[in-house]
Amino acid sequence: MSGRAWGVLFVLCGAIFLEGVDVAMLNVALPSIRADLGLSTGMLQWVMSAYVLGYGGFMLLGGRAADLFGRRQMFIFWLTVFLLFSGMGGLATEGWMLITARFVTGVAAAFMTPAGLSIITTSFDEGPQRNKALLVYSGTAAGGFSVGLVVGGLLASIDWRWVFFAPVILSFLILVTGLALIPKSPRPDRTGQGVDLGGAVSVTAAILLLVFSVERATHVPAAQTTLTVAASLMLFLAFVLIERKVSAPLVRLGIFRTGTLVRSNLSGLLFAAGFFGFQFILVLYLQELRGWSTLETSFALMVIGIDAILSPTLTPKLVNKFGNARVIFGGLLLSVLSYALMLPLGLDWTYLMMLPSLFVLGLSFSLAYGPLTIVATEGIEEEEQGVAGGLLYTCFQFGAALGLSSAGAVITAVTEGTSPQAMLDGHRAALLVPLVAAAIAVVISMFGLRGKSGAASAEPAAESGPVLESAESSR
Repeated sequence: MSGRAWGVLFVLCGAIFLEGVDVAMLNVALPSIRADLGLSTGMLQWVMSAYVLGYGGFMLLGGRAADLFGRRQMFIFWLTVFLLFSGMGGLATEGWMLITARFVTGVAAAFMTPAGLSIITTSFDEGPQRNKALLVYSGTAAGGFSVGLVVGGLLASIDWRWVFFAPVILSFLILVTGLALIPKSPRPDRTGQGVDLGGAVSVTAAILLLVFSVERATHVPAAQTTLTVAASLMLFLAFVLIERKVSAPLVRLGIFRTGTLVRSNLSGLLFAAGFFGFQFILVLYLQELRGWSTLETSFALMVIGIDAILSPTLTPKLVNKFGNARVIFGGLLLSVLSYALMLPLGLDWTYLMMLPSLFVLGLSFSLAYGPLTIVATEGIEEEEQGVAGGLLYTCFQFGAALGLSSAGAVITAVTEGTSPQAMLDGHRAALLVPLVAAAIAVVISMFGLRGKSGAASAEPAAESGPVLESAESSR
């Protein structure tokens, strides 16, 4: 890769590193935020879900906007919005203010992230060079998450508001560097094309309603939950009908004929549901049930960050030898093992008893995340790379929102009373959410191992030669 290409990749890695840091820091600061603002478990869950809903809900529109209005333009503009609303989150004095700020920050990320990913996939030819860039990119995301866990604990121990102010500083540095290094490109030809607002509104509303239904399921009558789920499904149907009729659809439905894209997106959705749901449960267990500090929790979870080391070192070798499909399958299988190891969770568990589960989860992430990113964009035309990236990250964030809301709903439904044992029962029951999600992802990924699909997944990797073994997100 040329020096200019390395510079562009450096900026885009900085942006995905920022996203990983932002999510991880907030994750460990949740109990401090709850104590200061007096939030219920349901509202606390929405502090996380608001971001991932804005992120996942508008990601498809963000990917399409990058293809229509220019990838650099979208990246720079929405990075600026991300900077501003991250700072506003730190100034919140009420729960609704924080949730609103997080939602808009998520929307900004929804436009910024697919623009950044599509800059990579259109700047590097499919094959060895693109695989190098994408593995560096995904490894940097993992590094951001690992750093965020520790930094978030340090900042939250001082004042949780710094968890929001710190990304402002990092965003500004990335913005200045991006303006200097990302080359300007001519505006795409939009003749006969437009923004599919009907499709964007319908799919975003469908996602919001579905997750809201899951979160509220334990607090409202079953009939009300049924109605909201039915409304969500109707909106998804409306989205499909709109996409079939408009001349410039948000998502060309024919793209779903690509089997590898469909499998990678569904697997990514379920993997994210398990990953984020598991961490939400564990953070509440450690800090509220066991009384650990935010800093102690940060260091406890840091072992998951082993993926930042393994992604650029172990994963490329395994991909070259076995192919993306088999490596993804192995990573998802390890996530099932990780969650199963935590099922006997007790009030007297030591950190050493939790360590195997956390280590295996980090290994799982290192094997699954990068190859899923590669497979989701393979074989897609350049003019649809933004949409392909948007689809993948929509699934990641949609999955994260469902995992968080489902875990929160189970904890609320099962916990009877405020005794430590009653709370533990709720946490144990909620651990079934990530376990089931990961198990379904394993079943889906198995289809990528069969016949020609499995062989095809291995061929590009075999032809790629050695993949760059240097430092390479979440959720």
